[in-house]
Amino acid sequence: MRVTHFVDILLPLPLPALYTYRVPYELDDAVKFGVRVIVPFGRSKLYSALVVRVHENAPQVTAKYILDVVDDRPVISERQFQLWQWMANYYLCTLGEVMAAALPSALKLASETKIYLHPDFNGDVSSLNPNELRITEALTYHETMTVDEISKTIQIQKVIPIIKSLVDKKIVVTDEEVRNRYKAKRETVIRLADEYASEPAFMALLDQLNLSPKTAPQADVLLAFIMQTKNKKGYDFACKVPKNKLLESGNITPARLQTLIKKEFLISEDIVISRLTDYSSAEKASDILLSEPQQKAFEQIHEQFDSFPVVLLHGVTGSGKTEIYIKLIDEVLQQGKQVLYLLPEIALTSQIVNRLRKFFGEKVGVYHSRFNEYERVEIWNRVLEQDSDAAQLSKYQLILGARSALLLPYKNLGLIIVDEEHDASYKQQDPAPRYHARDCAIVLANMHNAKTLLGTATPSLESYYNVKQNKYGLVTLTQRFALSKLPQIWVVNMVEARKQHQVQGLFSDFLVEQIGKALDNKEQVILFQNRRGYAIRMICNTCQTMPTCKYCDVTLTYHKKSRLLKCHYCGYAIDVPKQCPACGSTDIEMKGFGTEKVEDTLAEIFPNAAIARMDLDTTRSKNGYQQIISDFEHHKTDILVGTQMVTKGLDFDRVSVVGILNADSLISFPDFRSFERAFQLLAQVSGRAGRKEVPGKVVIQSYQPQHPALKYVETNDFMAMYNSQIAERQEYHYPPVTRLVKITLKHPDEKVVTAAAQALATPLREAFHGCVLGPEAPLVSRIQNYYLEDFWIKLPKDNKLEQRKKQLLEITESFKQNTAFKSVRIVINVDA
Repeated sequence: MRVTHFVDILLPLPLPALYTYRVPYELDDAVKFGVRVIVPFGRSKLYSALVVRVHENAPQVTAKYILDVVDDRPVISERQFQLWQWMANYYLCTLGEVMAAALPSALKLASETKIYLHPDFNGDVSSLNPNELRITEALTYHETMTVDEISKTIQIQKVIPIIKSLVDKKIVVTDEEVRNRYKAKRETVIRLADEYASEPAFMALLDQLNLSPKTAPQADVLLAFIMQTKNKKGYDFACKVPKNKLLESGNITPARLQTLIKKEFLISEDIVISRLTDYSSAEKASDILLSEPQQKAFEQIHEQFDSFPVVLLHGVTGSGKTEIYIKLIDEVLQQGKQVLYLLPEIALTSQIVNRLRKFFGEKVGVYHSRFNEYERVEIWNRVLEQDSDAAQLSKYQLILGARSALLLPYKNLGLIIVDEEHDASYKQQDPAPRYHARDCAIVLANMHNAKTLLGTATPSLESYYNVKQNKYGLVTLTQRFALSKLPQIWVVNMVEARKQHQVQGLFSDFLVEQIGKALDNKEQVILFQNRRGYAIRMICNTCQTMPTCKYCDVTLTYHKKSRLLKCHYCGYAIDVPKQCPACGSTDIEMKGFGTEKVEDTLAEIFPNAAIARMDLDTTRSKNGYQQIISDFEHHKTDILVGTQMVTKGLDFDRVSVVGILNADSLISFPDFRSFERAFQLLAQVSGRAGRKEVPGKVVIQSYQPQHPALKYVETNDFMAMYNSQIAERQEYHYPPVTRLVKITLKHPDEKVVTAAAQALATPLREAFHGCVLGPEAPLVSRIQNYYLEDFWIKLPKDNKLEQRKKQLLEITESFKQNTAFKSVRIVINVDA
């Protein structure tokens, strides 16, 4: 008697549970953990789902059958799935949301309704109206069409009723077809036929063709072909040459090439090729000579790893942390294990990737959101196949990437490096899972029995607090590499500068002078302004009205290049009005400044300087970052203006001046972390100066020159900053002393969300007495037409965390049952 198997499957949907399906007998052998299967879900949808368990336990309700198995081997690893489960539990989201975030979109299959002519349709169209007739005629030319394709063909948006009518008349039938979005890239290559793939046989063929004037041109084509195979060792008679490359050579025409293929002298083949470029390594990590402080830190890291699974490397900017990373990576790769190197910004990857590829060549893979969906699948497969002998492509053992790289299917991790571990970009805000990549990396490393190295010049309070609690090891590097010195720092009092008329537009005379000296000496300059756009807001001087977003409670930012006022929250944009929309006045003024205005003003003061801007507007293309950084590295750019992108980890040898144009926007932000983040940002951007033989100078412009954060940056005193801030956090019970959970309610109606917040406040205060702040409207109280109300819950760090989270989920689930508030969205953000 045959055993009936069932599978528990995971769908990439925000659903709280796994679903059980029955396995048809014919698919028994194909079903296993980690493969994708096609399942019917809901009334008429098909989805690809992941098998997470195969068993023989029949559910209490009748189980639907799975329809097909997509993969012949798993597309995820077991440890990867363990991480997904941990993330779902810790960050209070569904497992389906984690799956949706982790899998490349090309691996998530969705159904499309396909329309066919009915097999019994006899061609009688007398009963059809004009639109029905047009659809039927279209289907006579196409075997199958999707609903979208039909809609575009007949240029009618609401096409479903027409299709339904045709189904009722038995003219067409519909079917659900799951579309596999990943398609391997293919290329046509040309090679010599096996009998001619040696030098003697090839030369004999040439002699034979040259005997006749009619076939002599064919010999010329073969010669042109063999020239394409030349390498350092000579000619490769077994080489496959891309057809496009041959035709571009100029000596070979399509007709002549086809003649040789017909005569079977040459063979044409379609092969699968990678969309990714492989690189060879030119140097060895053993060739790197560490300085005495670097060598000491390298040895101390090993010592600390003997006692702690996580080590914090606190090294000043320019101390040479990357060389230490390379040495550690080399050790782990020689053990046959994988390394994950996390970076907070895509902007950093191009510069670091180039350095690492010199040593590790084709072992280096890069993964981030700028790759297209097919490239991501190829990277995914190369990581998954790391220990597979069957895979023909090179396997990636060292992966670099932003936070999404954490979710790849690692099988054998030995080390995770989290560079710039303090950076806020590691925290995912929307959508779920709202995870912190640094914290998840530590958990993932633990699952692999691997080590985690956190590197930074300005540690987060969380990480340093864990060092003080004896949870992490600590290694410090206090000297810059090659004895280069930390930059001199000046804080310019902008209040006094304006009083004394020592300001040119956005810049103090002192900063202009320093920029001028740097340009005269053929040195480079970085200017940091944490706002993109041209002007922060437009204001009517008559009635004080400022244009605001239609969907968010924020003023619109002026972008000069596009001549638009834009919302940086939802993307809403309008043309710049010529008069005030409220009172009709033409007395309109632009206030504040962003990177675009900085760039324009610089061009007026330094007309001969090459100026580039690096912000979200200039780096939208896949290679936008790389081009800007490459130009600056090769000294094609004199002055680089940018937002936070220019503050992190970039290493340039000729930067002598760094200017911070508006430090007050950082230190005055209403957030309990603003002091810490202001110190980190200012210290990091200051660290871009004077990294090699060129001495560095940093000019900070501020209207609050006595602010403690600026004093700590001036003296580079991290410990003073840490001690002052940790004392405040302990007094007011904020992280890292406690855990912070943020709950946000969202609804298009302000009254509904306010009432919902008041209703939710009661059970929250009863359950977490004295630990709840709110409800309170945030600084931006409406985003994308949703009004917001926030709660903040401070949870003590003890062994009752799981119990408290469970209690919180029970409260929110109970609240959702209230019919008055069913349409209110609840967003839970753990460690906000």
